[in-house]
Amino acid sequence: MRRKTKQRKSGFTLIEVLLVAGILAVMAAFLIPNLFVQGDKANRRMAAAAVGRSGSIATALRLYRMDMGRFPDTDEGLAALFQSKSDVDEERYDGPYMEATYPELKDPWGFPYEYKSPGDVNEDGYDLWSVGKDGNDDGGKEGSDDVKNWLDT
Repeated sequence: MRRKTKQRKSGFTLIEVLLVAGILAVMAAFLIPNLFVQGDKANRRMAAAAVGRSGSIATALRLYRMDMGRFPDTDEGLAALFQSKSDVDEERYDGPYMEATYPELKDPWGFPYEYKSPGDVNEDGYDLWSVGKDGNDDGGKEGSDDVKNWLDT
């Protein structure tokens, strides 16, 4: 006499599927916030690279000063770096000193870089800063998200 054996179907039980889904949810809860923090750090580093002493804007400002004998004043602003030679009456001007067009000179959060010359902090030069993610100039207070050329960022 032959016994009938139940054939077991292969597959996952509902409990196994729920267990795996739960583990994935817990892992995602820990990893996703870290991704946003890394994105903010990257944006801050990009802004610091632009306003820092060896940054792209600082390099263009130094080239301007070498030709003109001074930094652009506050009224001229960073727009002075983008003018073509034909737009400037000064013979010494050898610009444009930056390749992009002026409205595109924005920080990683979409705000324009701030510029003041002569600077309040750098009295013999210029102050250059980004207002940061919140868009407010916090004056470099503790906990500020501003990125400035006179602060270690």
